Amino acid sequence: MGKGLQDFSLDYFSLTGKTAIITGGNTGLGQAYTVALAKAGANVFIVTHGTNWEDTKHELAGSEGEAVFHQADLADRDQLKQVIPACKKAFGTVDILINNAGTIRRNPLLDYREEDWDDVLALNLDAVYLLSQAAAKEMVQQGSGKIINIASMLSFQGGKFIPPYTASKHAVAGLTKSFANELASAGIQVNAIAPGYFSTKNTAPIRTDEQRNAEILSRIPAGEWGDPSELMGTVVYLASKASDYMNGHVIVVDGGWLAR
Repeated sequence: MGKGLQDFSLDYFSLTGKTAIITGGNTGLGQAYTVALAKAGANVFIVTHGTNWEDTKHELAGSEGEAVFHQADLADRDQLKQVIPACKKAFGTVDILINNAGTIRRNPLLDYREEDWDDVLALNLDAVYLLSQAAAKEMVQQGSGKIINIASMLSFQGGKFIPPYTASKHAVAGLTKSFANELASAGIQVNAIAPGYFSTKNTAPIRTDEQRNAEILSRIPAGEWGDPSELMGTVVYLASKASDYMNGHVIVVDGGWLAR
């Protein structure tokens, strides 16, 4: 915590010397979180399902922090349990956890398959809970830490054709508040980011659907899809000393979608 007005400086936003785990940090919005934290000085431990890391390595060139890539399927609990030990082996500590990895399966409700429900919840909810719990045990011992969950517009709305995704993102918002309540006294802040509609490979099919794209843009006061770079400042803020008195909050970055 700060000691007064004169104590404040832009160093509050520096992550130099900190270590951050970013799940799903190799693609899409996760890549933006990874690059932002590394440019702010953090060492980044990037957990990814795949092994094609060249693009992210290129984006990280010139960053202050070091980067380690770790391949894991977080829906596999045995592999999930190795994430914290592997990060500690690489960097010695876990200061920041970004729970970004997730999946989505689309199908009409009456045709929705049980296995798709199970797969989405395993990654979007179970992995978030288990990895946060494991990270929290480390953070409590050191008396500080930041856990940042990635929520969604579907943390507030129902959507269509994605019941497990909606359920998981509502639950992520709830977990954020629950963890925050228990961990605040240990010097740990737990918050979430809820991105709106952003231009990524995952949203390309929607953006190329002229009717659906027009429907979305008509509701966004900003009048355009977000660029992943527009989330970088938010994640640095939540990971840094600047947010030490923010806890249990879901920050919406959506161009005004929910306000509409």
